[in-house]
Amino acid sequence: MKIDGIDKKIIRSLIKDARTPILSIAREVGISGAAIHQRLRKLEKSELIDGYQMMVNTKALGYNTTAFVGVFLEASAILSSVIKRLKEISEVVECHYTTGSFTVFIKVLCKNNEDLMYLLDSKLKVIKGVVKFETFISLNKHIERQIHI
Repeated sequence: MKIDGIDKKIIRSLIKDARTPILSIAREVGISGAAIHQRLRKLEKSELIDGYQMMVNTKALGYNTTAFVGVFLEASAILSSVIKRLKEISEVVECHYTTGSFTVFIKVLCKNNEDLMYLLDSKLKVIKGVVKFETFISLNKHIERQIHI
């Protein structure tokens, strides 16, 4: 998919704030709102734009512990069944099939360290095929961003 300078300006504006009105983007870019709308549909159809989302401040909801967990599986053949079980755990917000030491690397959000321990002991450890795991607690997040366009 080739994108031009106008597409890049549209994407940058929406990355900064996905709620930016189309007419505001049109004034900034110098083309009509209808043209912006057409370009957005083209970018969505090409799957360059994967969606629009609102970001929730998880700390404001009481989720004060972010952890990353490297999961070792007894065999790669059981990956799909483990992923299915991980999807059932609401605290798991990301899951990656990886190279290296871990088979799966997950990101979890918990209210506190005690909730994290409960999740590890009663939800993760009991999944059939999980041999062991290593947990890394995030002390602070310094960067969170989209790829630069």
